[in-house]
Amino acid sequence: MFSRYLITSICLLGLPAAHAADPLACENALDTRLSADSPKAVPLDDPNALQLEAGRVEAQLGEVPTASLSGGILLRRADKLAGADSARYDPETLSLYLNGNVRYEDPGTQIRSDSAEFEYESGRIGFSGAEFSMGSNNSRGAADLLQISQDGLLQLDNVSYTTCPPGSNDWLLQARDIDLDSRSGTGTARGVKLRFQGIPILYAPYLSFPISDARKTGMLTPEIGSTSRSGNEIVVPLYWNIAPNYDATFTPRLLTDRGVQMQGQFRYLTKAHNGVVDAEYLNDDSLIGESRSYVSVDHRSLLWNRWRGEVEFREVSDNQYFEDLGGSLSASTITHLNRSVRFDFHTDKLSLFGQAQDYQTIDDAIVAEDEPYRRLPQLLARGSWPDLWLGSTINLNGEIVNFDRDVGVTGWRFNLAPELALPLTRPGLFFTPSIAIDYTSYDLSNTEPGQRNDPERVLPIASVDTGLVLERLINNSSRKRVQTIEPRLLYVHVPFEDQSDLPVFDTITPDLNLVQLFRKNRFLGVDRIADTDQLSVGITSRILDVATGEELMSGTIGQIRYFNTSNVALPSAPTFTDESSDYIAELRFLLLRNVNFDLGHQWGTSGDRGTTQSQARLQYRPATNRIINLAYRFRRDSLEQGDVSWSWPLSRKWNFVGRYNYSFRDEKALEEFYGLEYESCCWGLRIVSRRYISTRDGTRDTTYGLQLVLKGMASVGTAADKLLERGILGYSADPR
Repeated sequence: MFSRYLITSICLLGLPAAHAADPLACENALDTRLSADSPKAVPLDDPNALQLEAGRVEAQLGEVPTASLSGGILLRRADKLAGADSARYDPETLSLYLNGNVRYEDPGTQIRSDSAEFEYESGRIGFSGAEFSMGSNNSRGAADLLQISQDGLLQLDNVSYTTCPPGSNDWLLQARDIDLDSRSGTGTARGVKLRFQGIPILYAPYLSFPISDARKTGMLTPEIGSTSRSGNEIVVPLYWNIAPNYDATFTPRLLTDRGVQMQGQFRYLTKAHNGVVDAEYLNDDSLIGESRSYVSVDHRSLLWNRWRGEVEFREVSDNQYFEDLGGSLSASTITHLNRSVRFDFHTDKLSLFGQAQDYQTIDDAIVAEDEPYRRLPQLLARGSWPDLWLGSTINLNGEIVNFDRDVGVTGWRFNLAPELALPLTRPGLFFTPSIAIDYTSYDLSNTEPGQRNDPERVLPIASVDTGLVLERLINNSSRKRVQTIEPRLLYVHVPFEDQSDLPVFDTITPDLNLVQLFRKNRFLGVDRIADTDQLSVGITSRILDVATGEELMSGTIGQIRYFNTSNVALPSAPTFTDESSDYIAELRFLLLRNVNFDLGHQWGTSGDRGTTQSQARLQYRPATNRIINLAYRFRRDSLEQGDVSWSWPLSRKWNFVGRYNYSFRDEKALEEFYGLEYESCCWGLRIVSRRYISTRDGTRDTTYGLQLVLKGMASVGTAADKLLERGILGYSADPR
């Protein structure tokens, strides 16, 4: 029960006699003293004022007046609350000594203790024999002495801490003293021991760590693992918070069979620039007797007047670097490293792009004649001006580029392709006839005898692109859905011109897909433009949820019909004589809540063409921690692979995870890993065994990983969660 009379009585104990006869003056004086940290008195009805409730008060007047409170004590200020069975008030120091069932609560902290001292003028609260809980992650602990100061400093002596529930100390952090400073967002600890299942697993005489999202200089969690190609592995990251917009990480990596590799990363962010610089160095690899290194730079800039810049640079010391030290199948298949400086400019109607580009080829099987050309430089322009005379649109594509290489034909290429289109649109209908003129010229060096050094080509390209969007409403008892049918036709005519005297710098024949189905050139690149008289036919159907707009199902099928034989081909490639392309189809299925299905298929109908390529993926996910993925990929004369991955609980605490990627063509597994996860309320354990092809010649590597996760604290061991998230679609390492 709140009693203003009791507070007034306490006030009278500590005031001069001149005020003793005036209760109102006493209350005002009390307000002033209870707000000594403020330049103005705080009224008692102000939420920042200290409020006291007591069931009973006993006062003793005299030179040193005292007061005792009992029957339940409650102090409240703003969102902070303290209480006890009894208290003793000292008006000289404005201190309150609490005893019996002492408790303190604010939005992020709860404390229980036997006794406490509250000094209002200094804002300090001290608890003896305290037990505390903090935050929303079940973190709790105990300390012989716990002090909270008004400036946001929390001090604990002889403290223990865990996120395990009461009655369980599966892991326990103990320290001689811990200081937590909320102003700087940092904490320091001395004499630290970390116990797991009662066994000490870590000791540190001194630790400094962040207690907020703010970055903090210090050592990050070490990682431990093993590989059959490099031996045991210990990684100790050291983080340096240089400034709010700069930081660096230095990572010594011990590979017992090779030596110590130093890894470093520097990140920066300013108003106009940002980037990442990575560097790795292994001095005198014990297995090959050579030093090895890798450098990577990624930089982006926002320049002036809508100009942007980008720098990308990769450099590696040897061709086997990623195979030996990369640690993944994807890294071992890298064949080229890009180095480029790029600039671009964009408006609503015009885009400009420029770059200088080079590559480092790191695959010994690629001969010099097949290495990519350097572009020194390349300039491109793209423009579109709609709504001109009679609703017409003018499009413009232009490029000038210098192709350079140590062997073969080199030189400049200039291409300009203006286009005039007359788009006609109506609800559910579009019809766009267009005519373009493609002009390409070269200035070549190192040509073969008899080959022109200044060939050129001029070709008209006529097309008509048209399509419909038809829809109908599907009603059922639960949800309204819309089904669409979207047919599309693209007719293209390009006359024949002999292009055999033109070089091939960057032009290829791409795989057929839904994008390529409605392109006007069979080739990708301007060194060749196919002569054609063709009609692309496609139809798409979708089912959409009316309420959410979500696409529940979509399917597309299409084909190109050729009305003449194309005589333009790449060097050493046969003339294209087919009357039609393969059929290409895609299906995406989301009608069932727990099942996702995607299918892409390409097949021919004449001769022995059969299936050209196919890929399918099925995911069954009845819950966030129950996932099964099935995938299949086929490319004729190239690959045929199956892939299954899963994360499935064996019991309430045990989870079985794994992936098996198998090549039917090679009759062997490309990558496989299996693991077990154990998860309790406050800690988890991951054990993973992995075997995968780590080099281009098929050499295998075997790794083992053990990761102990102390929830709310850190993880110890290998980064097994990263492997699982990368290898199992839909897997999340976040605690369930």
